[in-house]
This record gives sequence, C-alpha cells and structure tokens, in this order.
Amino acid sequence: MKQFVADLKQLVKMRLTMTVVFSASIAFLIGSKQQGDINWINWLILTAGGFLVTGSANGFNEIIERDLDRLMKRTADRPIPAGRMTTGQALVLSLLMGIAGTYTLVTLNFVAGLLSVFSILLYAFFYTPLKRKSPIAVFVGAFPGALPPLIGYYAAFSQNDLAAYSQYNASAIVIIPLVLFVIQFVWQFPHFWAIAWVLDEDYKRAGFRLLPTMKKDRVSAFMVLFSTLLMVPVSLLPYFLGFGGYFVLAVSLIGALVFSWYGLKLFLHRDVASARKVMFTSFLYLPLIQLILLFDFTAL
Repeated sequence: MKQFVADLKQLVKMRLTMTVVFSASIAFLIGSKQQGDINWINWLILTAGGFLVTGSANGFNEIIERDLDRLMKRTADRPIPAGRMTTGQALVLSLLMGIAGTYTLVTLNFVAGLLSVFSILLYAFFYTPLKRKSPIAVFVGAFPGALPPLIGYYAAFSQNDLAAYSQYNASAIVIIPLVLFVIQFVWQFPHFWAIAWVLDEDYKRAGFRLLPTMKKDRVSAFMVLFSTLLMVPVSLLPYFLGFGGYFVLAVSLIGALVFSWYGLKLFLHRDVASARKVMFTSFLYLPLIQLILLFDFTAL
C-alpha cells in the first residue's frame, strides 16, 4: 500500500499538481472577494476537483510518454517505466480521476467543468505529442497551463451568479479572470525555457524540443530575456485596470525587474547556472504575485 501511494504521487506529479491547485485556489478566493464572501465548502470542492483533474492530465501525460521516460534520468523511476505500474492500471486511474474531477467541478458551475475538460485534452493530447516535434509545444502548453486561474475564478460563482454578473458587471467576469490567465500564460515561457535549458541534456535523450531554437544559443537566451521583460507590463495590469492596489504595483514591478535581471544574466552568460536562477525565480514569482493580488484586491 505504501508503494502504491508513492507511485500514485509520482503518476499525478504531486508537486506540479499542488502548484496548479494553489493557483486555482488563489483565483477562487479572488473571485470570492469580488462577491464579498468566501464559501469555504466550495473552496474545498474546487481544491479536490482541481487536484483530480490535474492528476488525470499528468497521468495521461505519463502514459503517452512512458517509453520516453525510460530514457531520461529524472523520469526513469516513474512507476510505468520502472515497471511498478502497468499502462492499463495508470489508464484506469487517470480516467477515474478525470471523470471524478470534472464532475466535482461541474457541481460548482458548468464553465469550470468545461474548462477542466479542455485543460486535460490540451495538455495530454496536444501539448504532450508536440514536445518531440517542435518548440511550438511550449506555446501550446501555455494554454492549459494558464487555465487553472480561470477555472478557480469562475468556480467561485454559481451558475446564476455568472449570469447575473454578465448583465450588470460583465467586467468582473471578463477582465479579472482574463488578466489572471494572461499573467500565468506569459510567465510560463521564461519558466519552461529555463527548465529546458537546465535539463537540456536529459531532454535530448528523449528527443524533446522545447528551447526556442532547440539549442542553448544566443537566440534562445534572448527569448528567455524577452519573456521576462514582458512580465513587467503584464504583471502591472491588475493595478492599471483598477483591481490591484499600490502594494500590487510595487511588488509586481520589483518582482518583474528581478526576473528580468536574471533573464539578462542568462542572455549575457548563456550557462546553466544563470538558467537555474531564472528557473528558481519563476518558482517564487508567480505564487508571490498571486498572493499579493489576493491580499490587495479591489473589487470592480
């Protein structure tokens, strides 16, 4: 039983799943503050549903990449390539998680459930196969990767509330979730390109093509720098659109400039140490910005 639990944690990619759930949960709380009240039961439902949906998508990803995972050091010990779990067992678990997670989110509202299905399909069946074909995979993968804030935000509203807001305060159900989506969408480029730079040798064993030019060259480094610079205006959107305060403005600006500084370091040095700094900065940047926005949120 202990081994099964450990293997299940690897199948769902526990750390990645918890990061996604965190992002959705913060967006749920922002959506709740927009309405003036937090339904903690619904927050728990979102957390459970989001965990199941994300775990399902990751499970399908590992099923599809099972032969490739055997080739990479960091993934060779996953349950399917290591032989501790069959493809059939993983498929059943992934299907059950996907169905249960989608049903759970649909109980909050139809939009959240529909977006969850869309995220599974995009991540598992579009992004995953593209990773060996073209660097465009990062762009495609950024869409399902940025859906958790949308799912979380809309999950904070009942179906009737969504209909009501669309009539008398449409900006609250369009502008805020769209900005949350854009922040997470753009953030993924420096995040994943930095990871691809650090793990380039391991990724090459599986034939993954994730760097912009498929090489650790000046152009790929420039694309990382450009994407970190793009975070500066993007992270300031909540303030300029009126639902983030001065604290959001200050922290977002400082955080984005630090992010860009490390992006510049990578462009100048083009080494793994610099890429690792961009990667670790990305780990801290997104949850920090989301938390600051939650605590300094102003309802539209």
